[in-house]
Amino acid sequence: CRRRSRRPRPNRPAPVGVVQTGTLAPSQPVNLTIASIGVATDLERLGVRADGTLAPPDEYGRAGWYADGVEPGRPGPAVIVGHVDSRAGPAVFYRLGELAPGAMVEVGRAAGSTVRFRVTEVGEYAKADLPTAAVYGPSAGAELRLITCSGVFDEASGHYRSNLVVYATLA
Repeated sequence: CRRRSRRPRPNRPAPVGVVQTGTLAPSQPVNLTIASIGVATDLERLGVRADGTLAPPDEYGRAGWYADGVEPGRPGPAVIVGHVDSRAGPAVFYRLGELAPGAMVEVGRAAGSTVRFRVTEVGEYAKADLPTAAVYGPSAGAELRLITCSGVFDEASGHYRSNLVVYATLA
């Protein structure tokens, strides 16, 4: 599988300068907006399947939040996933690959507040090479990961061979 030149380093050094520590009170995320690519979706709670992989959203037009992970705006990487397409056509994260560093992402919270993130990196990885530590591991502050399938669709397995990961930090 191909890898984009913007591939993040799995063992990135700690940020330099002021680090926002995600001091927001706990509140579950309820929606996601990425105006630059036309995404506006409610979020469903997601868990882990029996095989240890993150379950995808039930609906192709809606994204989901990894509920056993970090809430957006709290310290650590919050993870939101969505489908890229379906047999019927484009899904909620169809245009996710168009995001570039600097793009803004907003997550609405049940408490009524909105957390804003700025995209810092975009990477595409073969599923077997997903840098798990960079995606799910500890971070110096509140961060966000947006994940969808990408690359070549394998007809035999019925799955894409790669994942696209968007990395973002508090804006």
